[in-house]
Amino acid sequence: MTRITPCLWFDGTAEQAALLHTSLIENSRMISPSVPTPEGGQPPMMVEWEIKGQRVLGLNGGPHYQLSPAFSFMVSVDGQDEVDRLWDGFIGAGGKESMCGWLEDPFGVSFQIVPIQLMQLMGDPDPEKAGRVRDAMFKMQKIIVADLEAAHRG
Repeated sequence: MTRITPCLWFDGTAEQAALLHTSLIENSRMISPSVPTPEGGQPPMMVEWEIKGQRVLGLNGGPHYQLSPAFSFMVSVDGQDEVDRLWDGFIGAGGKESMCGWLEDPFGVSFQIVPIQLMQLMGDPDPEKAGRVRDAMFKMQKIIVADLEAAHRG
C-alpha cells in the first residue's frame, strides 16, 4: 500500500473548495484537476490538492451525496492568532460556525480548528482543572485560548 487519500464528494465545487483550503492552510498546494474539464464548461471531474502534506481528492459526482460533520479535518494550531486567522478565513468565505472549534466551509467540508493549548490544558492530571477546561470548551464555537486558561486557573 503506497497511500491513503480521502476522497470528498462535491456537486461541482471541488476546485473552489481546494482553492480555499490551500489559500488558508500554510504549506498546502493544488496538485491538479486530475481529470480534464469535459466539453461544455463543466467542472473537472476530479481535483487533487494537498493540505499540510495530506493529499485530498475531490470528486464532482453530482447532488447524490452530501458531506457531513461525520468526516472532518482536525487542524492543530499554536495560539489564538492562528485560530482566528483560519476561523475568520473560513467563516469570511461563507462558512458556518458550529460548536467546540468545529466549522463548515462554504462547500460543506467540516474542519476542527484546535489550538494545542486546548489539548495541553485538558490533559492536566488534575481532573478538576481538566474538567473546567472541557466545560468551557463545550460552551464555545470558536476556541478562545484565554478563556480556556482562565477556566484552568479556576
